[in-house]
Amino acid sequence: MGNSEQAQRIIVPLDVPDEQSAIALIDQLPQVVWWKVGLELFTSTGPKILEVLKSKQKRIFLDLKFHDIPNTVAGASRSAARYGVDLLTIHAACGTKALKAATEAAQEGAAQAGVKPPKLIAITLLTSISARQLAFDLKIPLELPEYALEMALLAQEAGLDGAVCSPQEAAQLRQTCGDDFLLVCPGVRPTWADIGDQKRSLTPAQAIIAGADYLVIGRPITTATEPELAWKRISEELTTVA
Repeated sequence: MGNSEQAQRIIVPLDVPDEQSAIALIDQLPQVVWWKVGLELFTSTGPKILEVLKSKQKRIFLDLKFHDIPNTVAGASRSAARYGVDLLTIHAACGTKALKAATEAAQEGAAQAGVKPPKLIAITLLTSISARQLAFDLKIPLELPEYALEMALLAQEAGLDGAVCSPQEAAQLRQTCGDDFLLVCPGVRPTWADIGDQKRSLTPAQAIIAGADYLVIGRPITTATEPELAWKRISEELTTVA
């Protein structure tokens, strides 16, 4: 895999409050192919930001983390698929019925709009949640890696294309779910960057070696004094991975 191909595995989040700030960031990092649109920006701009990204030939990870009853999740997935986004997230904790409904609805929505259907990616467990919080706040008696794996398997059985997991769960998920299951890892931090609120982190190279397909890297790039240099530095670190 060449330099540019490895760099295309990095997804940069547009964690900004409005369209103007988003466009400024996209223009500041012209080499970035993949951008993540999350709740804050989508709630602020609506689908307009997706049109901006499409017009610039960017790939879109629409990270709205749907979590609702099957009928609502299906409707939301159908609508989101019409935008022609590449990746779309849904909480595995919605359960099998909702996950299956979302998968079918995303196919329908894309077909209606004449676009390629998005890959549906399950949220196994938010990367900000620690093992202690899983036990004490969420009252889940499983060990954290086991819970993440169970959620990924549930999603895979329901027909989803992949899962979001912390880099520390990537190796086990890759081994169990096979090579065709997409693994998207946030919480990736180069050794020279601040950990922030990520509890379960690895470096970009370590995450790729562990089995990640895509790395979501935000603050180490976007809040760097020179974002373009930070992007270049991470891309170069990834070229060392075979």
